[in-house]
Amino acid sequence: MAKKAKAEGSEAEQVGFHKGALTTLAKERQELMRMLGIVEQLMQMHIKALKELGVDLEAEAKKAAKGEKKKPLEASLK
Repeated sequence: MAKKAKAEGSEAEQVGFHKGALTTLAKERQELMRMLGIVEQLMQMHIKALKELGVDLEAEAKKAAKGEKKKPLEASLK
């Protein structure tokens, strides 16, 4: 009988552990989604600014897709 009570207690601990883990992971996922939203907003701001400056991002993407060899972005920033 003592083993059964211990097993039930152990099971209750395991259930609590897994529920706690799920709660933590759900909060982490929510925070990650918030961060992704911020990154997306920043990317959209930069895209808009580049368009206003006359940069054709679609043409740039087509060039990259064709496999044209171009120096890395880091090299052009130096």
